[in-house]
Amino acid sequence: MNYKFNQNKACEFFPCHKMENLEEFSCMFCYCPLYMLGKECGGNFKYTAGGIKDCSNCILPHIKDVGYDHIQKKMLHVIECVRNEHLRDIGEEDKIINLK
Repeated sequence: MNYKFNQNKACEFFPCHKMENLEEFSCMFCYCPLYMLGKECGGNFKYTAGGIKDCSNCILPHIKDVGYDHIQKKMLHVIECVRNEHLRDIGEEDKIINLK
């Protein structure tokens, strides 16, 4: 499944995270689209003293056979959150549906 894996060894930052088997390191999600989920992202992160989410110890998006599927599943939650926020903004809370 080539659409689930991409590797760019020519990137000046490759690998951006430490990982034992670099052949399994996927660059598909160079910047994690789950950052905005905070504690709900499912990755190995911590918050700095200044409140910034530090994902430097997280390899979840980069694991060849795991990262893509995990992110796609979590993106359904992102879509739900955005949709529900929009419905609240326009006063149509009765149309809110939780997909969980």
